[in-house]
Amino acid sequence: MSFDSSSATHSLERSDTDRGMSIAVTHVLTIGITTILIALLLTSAGGLLDTETDRSAEHSLETIGERIAGEIESVDRLGDDTVTIRASHPRTVANSGYTVEIAENCEAPLLDGETDCVKLTSNGADTVVYVPVVVTELDIDESSAPGGTIEISADGNTLTIDGGNR
Repeated sequence: MSFDSSSATHSLERSDTDRGMSIAVTHVLTIGITTILIALLLTSAGGLLDTETDRSAEHSLETIGERIAGEIESVDRLGDDTVTIRASHPRTVANSGYTVEIAENCEAPLLDGETDCVKLTSNGADTVVYVPVVVTELDIDESSAPGGTIEISADGNTLTIDGGNR
């Protein structure tokens, strides 16, 4: 058996070259895959944050709307006289302002179109909340106010809301 040293050297050099290329390709692929995974993670986290912000705004607006509906009903019960209630509510929900409106015959989810309601609209999140309110003694002046301190007034005939942030 004879051993040819020239063929062994040639084979060894080719193997070193292939191995060097393999390491570079592995690093490029690892960096590329890692970049794609991080980009997908950040995109998913941003979408999740938007969804949670909308849900938070909706829950906060429902709570505020129920408080305002109770205050409106109290003013309505005292409606034979001139009455003004000034109530403080949060100025923002989910880090954005909101608007409070009182309306007659609201057409909204779960409302039949013949129910009066308080409509709360978030300025930053895509959230609108309708809270039913029962007003029997007074006429409703369809008015609105920004979030924060709200004045609910009755002059003996008409119920209005106005912003009390002065």
